[in-house]
Amino acid sequence: MEKRSSAKRQQREATTADQTRAALVHAALKLFGRQGFDGTSTRQIAAEAKANIGSIAYHFGSKEGLRAAAADFIVETIQGIAGQVLGGAQATAPANPEAARAQLFAALERMVGFVVVSPQAGEIVQFVLRELSHPTAALDRIYGGVFEPTHRRLCQIWEQATGEPAESEATRLTVFTVIGQVIYFRIGREAVMRRMGWREIGEEEAAKVVAATTDNLRAMLAARRPAAGKKGKS
Repeated sequence: MEKRSSAKRQQREATTADQTRAALVHAALKLFGRQGFDGTSTRQIAAEAKANIGSIAYHFGSKEGLRAAAADFIVETIQGIAGQVLGGAQATAPANPEAARAQLFAALERMVGFVVVSPQAGEIVQFVLRELSHPTAALDRIYGGVFEPTHRRLCQIWEQATGEPAESEATRLTVFTVIGQVIYFRIGREAVMRRMGWREIGEEEAAKVVAATTDNLRAMLAARRPAAGKKGKS
């Protein structure tokens, strides 16, 4: 009986510890993005997470360790979302150009759904923008875990869709423009809402963003149809 009670207690403690750790990561993500790393104290993070200040050292070793954990959370979150439509680095290539184009449209729509609509994406983007402005080891984790592999995968699908070499300079730049048009609707959110007369960017508004961005992608692909089959030329 005592062993059973002890096991249950340990399970409860482990669950509570996991909840505290997750709360600290989310608080750090939010505050580091909003105020910057140097402008955020561990006391503020603990208060936001409703946790004991000593729990930061216990779970992460230091404030820097917590920043690394926040970066890892971003990597895990975006890998999960991207993987749903892109697959991993070793994913099977689309069967034909039409399938590759369909995958690009699906990826763009999924990107808008997360980046433009999800409140969590706002905190992630703020954190990443801070890191891009003042790079640290956290950006290395995000670049290596998300930016580079996701961009590379999109370039591979672009090659399947158009015949243009995945690692050519033109393809890499083109894929950045496809991603960039979506990111703007998050970082320029306030300007977009004012100019469009929107009170928010919810599902209805996001559908209009999807329509506009997919029209752009459709035009880009149509302009490159003659390149199909010319694989190997840059």
